[in-house]
Amino acid sequence: MRTSPFAQFKSLFALSDEQAMWRVQTQDDATAFAQLVGRWENPIQRLCTRMTGDTHRGQDLAQDTFVKVFAQRKNYQPSGRFSSYLWRIALNLCYDELRRIRRRGEASLHDESGDGFALLDSQPSADPGPDRLAVAEERAETVRQALLQLPETYRSVLVLRHYEDLKFREIAEVLDIPEGTVKSRMAEALNQLGRLLLPKLNDKANQFSRPTKKSNRDERLLI
Repeated sequence: MRTSPFAQFKSLFALSDEQAMWRVQTQDDATAFAQLVGRWENPIQRLCTRMTGDTHRGQDLAQDTFVKVFAQRKNYQPSGRFSSYLWRIALNLCYDELRRIRRRGEASLHDESGDGFALLDSQPSADPGPDRLAVAEERAETVRQALLQLPETYRSVLVLRHYEDLKFREIAEVLDIPEGTVKSRMAEALNQLGRLLLPKLNDKANQFSRPTKKSNRDERLLI
Protein backbone atom coordinates (compact mmCIF):
# COMPACT_ATOMS: atom_id res chain seq x y z
CA MET A 1 0.00 0.00 0.00
CA ARG A 2 1.41 3.36 -1.06
CA THR A 3 1.86 6.04 1.58
CA SER A 4 0.38 9.37 0.58
CA PRO A 5 2.70 12.40 0.31
CA PHE A 6 0.69 14.07 3.06
CA ALA A 7 1.24 11.11 5.40
CA GLN A 8 4.98 11.19 4.71
CA PHE A 9 5.07 14.93 5.41
CA LYS A 10 3.10 14.50 8.64
CA SER A 11 5.38 11.66 9.71
CA LEU A 12 8.47 13.81 9.20
CA PHE A 13 7.15 16.57 11.44
CA ALA A 14 6.39 13.99 14.13
CA LEU A 15 10.13 13.35 14.43
CA SER A 16 11.88 14.35 17.61
CA ASP A 17 14.75 16.83 17.41
CA GLU A 18 17.23 14.00 17.80
CA GLN A 19 15.64 11.96 15.01
CA ALA A 20 15.56 14.98 12.71
CA MET A 21 19.22 15.75 13.42
CA TRP A 22 20.11 12.10 12.71
CA ARG A 23 18.55 12.49 9.26
CA VAL A 24 20.48 15.70 8.71
CA GLN A 25 23.71 14.04 9.78
CA THR A 26 23.36 10.80 7.85
CA GLN A 27 21.26 11.79 4.84
CA ASP A 28 21.79 15.56 4.46
CA ASP A 29 18.01 15.78 4.78
CA ALA A 30 17.12 19.41 4.00
CA THR A 31 13.49 18.98 5.05
CA ALA A 32 14.48 17.62 8.45
CA PHE A 33 16.88 20.52 8.88
CA ALA A 34 14.13 22.99 7.97
CA GLN A 35 12.00 21.36 10.67
CA LEU A 36 14.71 22.02 13.27
CA VAL A 37 15.09 25.62 12.15
CA GLY A 38 11.33 26.15 12.29
CA ARG A 39 11.15 24.78 15.83
CA TRP A 40 14.16 26.58 17.25
CA GLU A 41 14.73 29.80 15.31
CA ASN A 42 12.69 32.03 17.62
CA PRO A 43 14.07 30.70 20.94
CA ILE A 44 17.66 30.93 19.68
CA GLN A 45 17.09 34.45 18.39
CA ARG A 46 15.64 35.46 21.77
CA LEU A 47 18.66 34.03 23.56
CA CYS A 48 21.15 35.84 21.31
CA THR A 49 19.23 39.10 21.61
CA ARG A 50 19.17 38.88 25.40
CA MET A 51 22.87 38.06 25.55
CA THR A 52 24.03 40.87 23.24
CA GLY A 53 21.34 43.49 23.86
CA ASP A 54 20.82 43.98 20.13
CA THR A 55 17.97 42.57 18.04
CA HIS A 56 19.90 42.75 14.76
CA ARG A 57 22.87 40.94 16.25
CA GLY A 58 20.44 38.44 17.72
CA GLN A 59 19.01 37.69 14.28
CA ASP A 60 22.46 37.36 12.72
CA LEU A 61 23.75 35.13 15.50
CA ALA A 62 20.69 32.88 15.26
CA GLN A 63 21.37 32.42 11.54
CA ASP A 64 25.04 31.75 12.28
CA THR A 65 23.99 29.12 14.82
CA PHE A 66 22.05 27.08 12.28
CA VAL A 67 24.73 27.54 9.64
CA LYS A 68 27.24 26.08 12.10
CA VAL A 69 24.94 23.20 13.04
CA PHE A 70 24.62 22.19 9.38
CA ALA A 71 28.29 22.74 8.57
CA GLN A 72 29.32 20.54 11.51
CA ARG A 73 26.56 17.97 11.11
CA LYS A 74 28.99 15.09 10.50
CA ASN A 75 30.68 15.77 13.85
CA TYR A 76 27.46 15.79 15.87
CA GLN A 77 27.54 13.34 18.78
CA PRO A 78 24.00 12.33 19.85
CA SER A 79 24.98 11.77 23.48
CA GLY A 80 22.43 14.23 24.91
CA ARG A 81 19.49 16.36 23.90
CA PHE A 82 19.79 18.20 20.60
CA SER A 83 18.43 21.31 22.29
CA SER A 84 21.39 21.39 24.71
CA TYR A 85 23.77 21.10 21.77
CA LEU A 86 21.98 23.94 19.99
CA TRP A 87 21.86 26.26 23.04
CA ARG A 88 25.59 25.65 23.58
CA ILE A 89 26.53 26.60 20.01
CA ALA A 90 24.41 29.76 20.20
CA LEU A 91 25.94 30.80 23.53
CA ASN A 92 29.48 30.25 22.28
CA LEU A 93 28.75 32.43 19.26
CA CYS A 94 27.36 35.10 21.60
CA TYR A 95 30.51 34.94 23.73
CA ASP A 96 32.66 35.36 20.60
CA GLU A 97 30.57 38.34 19.47
CA LEU A 98 30.78 39.99 22.89
CA ARG A 99 34.57 39.62 22.85
CA ARG A 100 34.68 41.25 19.40
CA ILE A 101 32.50 44.09 20.69
CA ARG A 102 34.87 44.71 23.58
CA ARG A 103 37.90 44.67 21.30
CA ARG A 104 36.26 47.26 19.05
CA GLY A 105 35.57 49.38 22.11
CA GLU A 106 31.84 49.74 21.55
CA ALA A 107 30.39 51.58 24.52
CA SER A 108 26.90 50.08 24.59
CA LEU A 109 25.05 46.96 23.57
CA HIS A 110 21.69 48.67 23.83
CA ASP A 111 19.25 48.35 20.94
CA GLU A 112 18.31 51.98 20.37
CA SER A 113 15.17 51.20 18.40
CA GLY A 114 13.66 49.13 21.20
CA ASP A 115 11.21 47.55 18.76
CA GLY A 116 12.64 44.05 18.97
CA PHE A 117 12.72 44.13 22.74
CA ALA A 118 9.17 45.39 22.84
CA LEU A 119 8.14 42.19 21.05
CA LEU A 120 10.20 40.05 23.41
CA ASP A 121 8.69 41.70 26.48
CA SER A 122 5.09 41.98 25.29
CA GLN A 123 2.57 40.30 27.57
CA PRO A 124 -1.21 40.04 27.30
CA SER A 125 -2.92 42.55 29.54
CA ALA A 126 -6.42 43.63 30.49
CA ASP A 127 -6.21 47.13 29.01
CA PRO A 128 -3.78 48.65 31.52
CA GLY A 129 -4.01 52.38 32.09
CA PRO A 130 -1.35 54.76 30.77
CA ASP A 131 0.30 55.03 34.19
CA ARG A 132 0.67 51.28 34.58
CA LEU A 133 1.86 50.92 30.99
CA ALA A 134 4.50 53.60 31.47
CA VAL A 135 5.78 51.91 34.61
CA ALA A 136 5.89 48.53 32.86
CA GLU A 137 7.81 49.90 29.87
CA GLU A 138 10.30 51.75 32.04
CA ARG A 139 10.73 48.71 34.26
CA ALA A 140 11.38 46.41 31.30
CA GLU A 141 13.98 48.81 29.92
CA THR A 142 15.69 49.07 33.32
CA VAL A 143 15.83 45.27 33.62
CA ARG A 144 17.34 44.94 30.13
CA GLN A 145 20.04 47.43 30.94
CA ALA A 146 20.84 45.77 34.26
CA LEU A 147 20.99 42.34 32.60
CA LEU A 148 23.65 43.59 30.18
CA GLN A 149 25.80 44.71 33.10
CA LEU A 150 26.06 41.18 34.48
CA PRO A 151 29.13 39.08 33.66
CA GLU A 152 28.37 36.67 30.83
CA THR A 153 28.58 33.56 33.02
CA TYR A 154 25.77 34.90 35.20
CA ARG A 155 23.82 36.45 32.34
CA SER A 156 23.62 33.17 30.43
CA VAL A 157 22.25 31.27 33.44
CA LEU A 158 19.67 33.98 34.13
CA VAL A 159 18.51 34.15 30.51
CA LEU A 160 18.20 30.37 30.16
CA ARG A 161 16.33 30.01 33.44
CA HIS A 162 14.02 33.03 33.58
CA TYR A 163 13.46 33.81 29.91
CA GLU A 164 13.71 30.37 28.30
CA ASP A 165 12.38 28.43 31.31
CA LEU A 166 15.05 25.73 31.33
CA LYS A 167 15.43 23.59 34.43
CA PHE A 168 18.67 23.69 36.40
CA ARG A 169 19.69 20.24 35.17
CA GLU A 170 19.06 21.32 31.58
CA ILE A 171 21.19 24.44 32.03
CA ALA A 172 23.92 22.27 33.55
CA GLU A 173 23.85 20.10 30.43
CA VAL A 174 24.00 23.13 28.13
CA LEU A 175 26.93 24.71 29.98
CA ASP A 176 28.61 21.37 30.78
CA ILE A 177 28.95 22.22 34.46
CA PRO A 178 27.57 20.62 37.65
CA GLU A 179 23.98 21.46 38.58
CA GLY A 180 25.20 22.83 41.90
CA THR A 181 27.38 25.33 40.04
CA VAL A 182 24.36 26.45 38.02
CA LYS A 183 22.40 27.09 41.21
CA SER A 184 25.23 29.05 42.81
CA ARG A 185 25.62 31.15 39.65
CA MET A 186 21.89 31.79 39.61
CA ALA A 187 21.94 32.94 43.23
CA GLU A 188 24.82 35.33 42.54
CA ALA A 189 23.20 36.57 39.32
CA LEU A 190 20.00 37.42 41.19
CA ASN A 191 21.97 39.12 43.95
CA GLN A 192 23.85 41.29 41.46
CA LEU A 193 20.72 42.03 39.46
CA GLY A 194 18.83 42.98 42.60
CA ARG A 195 21.57 45.41 43.66
CA LEU A 196 21.38 47.05 40.24
CA LEU A 197 17.61 47.11 39.96
CA LEU A 198 16.03 47.88 43.29
CA PRO A 199 17.01 51.56 43.61
CA LYS A 200 16.15 52.31 39.99
CA LEU A 201 12.84 50.46 39.91
CA ASN A 202 11.68 52.04 43.14
CA ASP A 203 12.49 55.51 41.83
CA LYS A 204 10.71 54.91 38.53
CA ALA A 205 7.64 53.36 40.16
CA ASN A 206 7.29 56.33 42.50
CA GLN A 207 7.16 58.69 39.53
CA PHE A 208 3.99 57.06 38.20
CA SER A 209 2.15 55.90 41.32
CA ARG A 210 0.19 57.62 44.05
CA PRO A 211 1.19 57.10 47.66
CA THR A 212 -0.73 54.27 49.32
CA LYS A 213 -0.85 52.82 52.79
CA LYS A 214 0.08 49.40 51.50
CA SER A 215 3.81 48.72 51.41
CA ASN A 216 5.40 47.57 48.14
CA ARG A 217 8.47 46.29 49.93
CA ASP A 218 7.73 42.65 49.09
CA GLU A 219 6.74 43.23 45.47
CA ARG A 220 8.55 40.79 43.23
CA LEU A 221 10.72 42.02 40.38
CA LEU A 222 9.52 40.94 36.97
CA ILE A 223 12.46 39.55 35.05
